[in-house]
Amino acid sequence: MNTAEKFYLPVDGIFEMFDSLTGHHQAHITHQVLQSTALTSALQHPKVSNISKTGMGIIKSVRGRWRQHDKRAASSRSSSSGNRQVSTDRLPKGSVDLLDLGLTKPKNCHRVVVLGAQRVGKTNILQRFLGKEFEERYEPTAEDFHRKLFHIRGEAYQVDLLDASNERDFPAKRRLSILTGDIFLLVFSLDDKDSFSEVCELLNEIKAAKAKLLKLKNPARVPAVICGNKADLEAQRVVSRSEVAEILGEGVSFFETSAKDGSGLEGMFRALASLGGLPAETSPSRHQIVSIPTYQSLCIGQQGRRGSRTRGPIGAPCAAVDPLARRPSFSSDLQLVLGSSTKQHKPERCQIQ
Repeated sequence: MNTAEKFYLPVDGIFEMFDSLTGHHQAHITHQVLQSTALTSALQHPKVSNISKTGMGIIKSVRGRWRQHDKRAASSRSSSSGNRQVSTDRLPKGSVDLLDLGLTKPKNCHRVVVLGAQRVGKTNILQRFLGKEFEERYEPTAEDFHRKLFHIRGEAYQVDLLDASNERDFPAKRRLSILTGDIFLLVFSLDDKDSFSEVCELLNEIKAAKAKLLKLKNPARVPAVICGNKADLEAQRVVSRSEVAEILGEGVSFFETSAKDGSGLEGMFRALASLGGLPAETSPSRHQIVSIPTYQSLCIGQQGRRGSRTRGPIGAPCAAVDPLARRPSFSSDLQLVLGSSTKQHKPERCQIQ
């Protein structure tokens, strides 16, 4: 028999591989692998005429198990956030960008860039801002990007959170992240003096990069908040408040926080909002979390009321975390930076390197 006329599905180990992938992202990879190694291969070879019933049965079985896993993951995320479970059919197919959808203004979209040494608690601080709980287990962060959408006093706001701390070995990439940032959160640990030194260097780097972009002769003033985390470890403390004030100056926005017990975080979040021109209700304690479909209906309903004479109630401040948020491409970030540089007297090449 001609081997080109018969399709053989690689069966060995397929269920073992599927069962070993427990995360949502990993299950998505499994689904893609199955499609690319089986169905796509069959479609790309017109001579393949038949797939055995056993092979089709395995494909359907694994697909069914993947869908069940996806539903359980969605249910778990919904219950952990304390929200009413929403049908996955109503969820958006991709990341929600309010500006692209015409649901907000450019001045209401901000990017917060988070920088600092490893193991200082950046991820847990971001989780607190997103309305989630402290996670004791440490996992190194390659790159985290989150998007939180707010509906406050009839206005829609979008806050992107980029943890770019792992870009220290990629200067051009980190510089691009810095140039696209509107607000900066620099985090060090109060029990680690080296992490404080790194924050001081980062602050100078940000000022120099922004000054070069804006063609300033002196270092630029940047909206940055310095966070000394792990204040709950008072016995291990090696960086004092007076030392921070002496090195960074009295005018810097500095907060001692604990991502573990929550102390100091509220003031820090309010400072971030103030520096970025955001409403005070963007602080986690000042709004309730809703689902993405509920949030979208609020925005669309608000737009509909703007044209009417009788305006309905605005409602309490609320926010939604986009579960499908993805970091914008580097090409779009580069275009954003180039657009900023051309606002000067003449367009010039963006200094990324």
